[in-house]
Amino acid sequence: MGGVLFGSAGLKLLSSRDAKKAYTHATAAALRVKESVMETVTTVQENAADILASAKDINARRAETEAADAPEPAEET
Repeated sequence: MGGVLFGSAGLKLLSSRDAKKAYTHATAAALRVKESVMETVTTVQENAADILASAKDINARRAETEAADAPEPAEET
């Protein structure tokens, strides 16, 4: 019997105007946090792409330098 009374009181508390207002504000805050996190993720992804492109350029230039510095194979006679 106590569980039913507690359940009924809990249901009324959860559906009250003040509770709905609190849930709405909490949900709005969660959406703002989500947006902030997504902006941060986008920034990190863009930076990672820039870093990857720069690293590939460095490796390409290094490979060109190494190829230019490699000794020519001697011709066999």
